[in-house]
Amino acid sequence: MDTEKPLLKDSDGDDVDVHLYRSMIGSLMYLTSSRPDIMFAVCLWYLRDSPFDLVAYSDSDYAGASLDRKSTTGGCQFLGCRLISWQCKKQTVVATSSTEAEYVAAASCCGQVLWIQNQMLDYGYNFMHTMINIDNNSTICIVKNPVSHTKTKHIEIRYHFIRDCNDKKLIQVVKIHTDQNFADLLTKALDVGRISTVSLVN
Repeated sequence: MDTEKPLLKDSDGDDVDVHLYRSMIGSLMYLTSSRPDIMFAVCLWYLRDSPFDLVAYSDSDYAGASLDRKSTTGGCQFLGCRLISWQCKKQTVVATSSTEAEYVAAASCCGQVLWIQNQMLDYGYNFMHTMINIDNNSTICIVKNPVSHTKTKHIEIRYHFIRDCNDKKLIQVVKIHTDQNFADLLTKALDVGRISTVSLVN
């Protein structure tokens, strides 16, 4: 994609049926997460000696929307080296800093991780203490800090559940370099070279 031209609203085009689109994507994501037999049929297979752990990546594009300056949440979850779930959605709140945008994205990613953990328990796999990779140090500090200081008081309370998940060892947040963050692909337009770099990391 052209990295210099942000997406703009087509005022002359027809509106997409948002509810139909979301229901279709949601149904597909549910099937890929809850039906391993279907995943196998579409070549989601695992080698005997390959890793089989749950790892997640979280990222955001601060104020990337040109019309309302809202940020974009990006997240993806891997089971071993296979991508099994991903998120790319404009945030409902207007973040006042890149840290807040990253924090909201991390909370969204955490919610998806918890859902996958519960799903995998049905198959006898325990993935507690799942690693969530984030490329923002300030966000990691907020997650690990049990005291709600002045810098986070303006963030909606519903996003703070990620702290509780971290304290209970359901997840662990880990610093990762932006160039190694797969979720970066879901938050902004990137050129071919950048996508190739991220793809080769794993």
